[in-house]
Amino acid sequence: MKLIFLGPPGAGKGTQAAGVSANLRVPHISTGDMFRNAVNNKTPTGVEAKRYMDAGQLVPDSVVIAMVKERLSEPDCANGYLLDGFPRTVEQAEALEGISAPDAVIDIEVPDERLFDRLTGRRVCKACRGTYHISKLANETVCPVCGNEVYQRDDDKPETITKRLQVYHEATAPLIGYYEAKGKLNRIDGDRNLEDVFKAILASLE
Repeated sequence: MKLIFLGPPGAGKGTQAAGVSANLRVPHISTGDMFRNAVNNKTPTGVEAKRYMDAGQLVPDSVVIAMVKERLSEPDCANGYLLDGFPRTVEQAEALEGISAPDAVIDIEVPDERLFDRLTGRRVCKACRGTYHISKLANETVCPVCGNEVYQRDDDKPETITKRLQVYHEATAPLIGYYEAKGKLNRIDGDRNLEDVFKAILASLE
C-alpha cells in the first residue's frame, strides 16, 4: 500500500506513521531521513541537494522531487511506502502522481489551540533526548528518566509555533482539497490518545 500522511506540526504524524508502517510492512519515509540518506550515500540528487544546503538555501522542488523518485525506486518500496513530510505543496503532489501515485492519504486533524499547547509545552532532555510535556513533569527543568536538564527547543517557542502553523495552512493545507477531490483523503481526529488515533487510521484503510 502507498500512503501519504498529512497533518500540521504537532499532530503526531511521525509517531503514527512509524506504527502504521510497521503494521503494513512498508517503509516509513520522512523528508528529513530521505535527505540525510541521499546526502550520506552521495547519490546524484544528494550531492546536488547538499550544494544548496551548504549555501544556506532552500532545496528546489525539482531536486526534492528527483530525490523522492530515487528513494521510491529502491527495493524496500516494492510493496508500497508511507511518505511523511512529502508532498508539501500541490505542485509536489502532482509530480508524485507521475512517479508513484498514492493509494490513500491520512490527514490527522488537531485544532490549532491544542497544537499550540502540545508544542509550546514540549521539553527535550539534553542528555537522553527524551521528549516530555510539562503537564507530565513533576519538575519542568529535570528529566524524569536520567535527571539531567530538559529544555524548550527554539522551534517550540510560541512565536515560532505561530509561524509554523501559518506556513502549514498557507502551503500544505491545500493538499487536503487536492486529495479529497481525488477521493483518497481519510480524515482522522487526532485530538485523542495515541492508541485511539492508531486504531482509527487502520480502520480507515481496511
